[in-house]
Amino acid sequence: MTKAGSGRLVLVATPIGNLGDLPPRAVEVLSASDVICCEDTRRTRQLLSYAEVRGRTLLSVHSHNEAARVADVLERLRAGQTVALVSDAGMPALSDPGERLVAAVAKAGIEVTVVPGPSAALAALVVSGLPTERFCFEGFLPRRGPERRARLQVMAGDTRTTLVHETAPRLAATLADLAGALGGARRVVVARELTKVHEELWRGSLAEAEAEFVARPVRGEIVLVVEGSAPPAPPGDAELSEAVQRRLARGESLRDAAAGAATEVGGSRRRAYELGLAARASGGMAPARLRLEQAERLPQAERLEPAERLEPADKED
Repeated sequence: MTKAGSGRLVLVATPIGNLGDLPPRAVEVLSASDVICCEDTRRTRQLLSYAEVRGRTLLSVHSHNEAARVADVLERLRAGQTVALVSDAGMPALSDPGERLVAAVAKAGIEVTVVPGPSAALAALVVSGLPTERFCFEGFLPRRGPERRARLQVMAGDTRTTLVHETAPRLAATLADLAGALGGARRVVVARELTKVHEELWRGSLAEAEAEFVARPVRGEIVLVVEGSAPPAPPGDAELSEAVQRRLARGESLRDAAAGAATEVGGSRRRAYELGLAARASGGMAPARLRLEQAERLPQAERLEPAERLEPADKED
């Protein structure tokens, strides 16, 4: 619950390169704020000068002092002030300072709101040509050690498109690590200097990207858009049939064995039931190949589980 009479914290997205992308409402909020918390006061002054916002109090909030600034900001908010939070570029609190501050303000019951706008990660995703329906934002990977290896291992099995921030000096090393952990054939888009004069979108495989950027050092902020892993192949009939057989041997009903086997190996419940019928017809001990052939020969009416033979619980499935 928001406390009455207190101020509010407003997260304000700022341009990631092109100052013309500053939203009009961002200018309104910055102009009306009592104080602007910013990552680098010099960068923010340049932005405010462009927007013709003058006379605002700037308070530096960066990765080294964010925790220490929380009490100061809370005091200002409790006094009824409006505090804006910006980063050097993009959305605050995403791979930038702000997460701790927002958490503390929200916990104190003070209003937190946002002026949405530019985001380098989302901009890179939508122009990448890779799947956008499901994605994961990793931000900056740990620089070294077991934490980095563990994160790469998780990425290797993730079927979602992954967004990774990286700096120019570490780009080649990160591409090499990604190629080693995920496989060199995995597709990647290297998005660099988005919305700026030297914007670049490089597309290829991780192995190709490693070779390209080892030989060609670059500058600027970079987002890597990495293709997800291929989804696991559906189980074959032999695997599904074996799973049904194990459950039948434990005394489960055909209905339960088919449902359990389908859940266990990720197959179709209907197909598991068909294979179970074939196994039952053969006495339950036939070789897998014979059981598959028997399942294929079953009339369609016997393959499908007739509604009138279902137990009452099945009618609700």
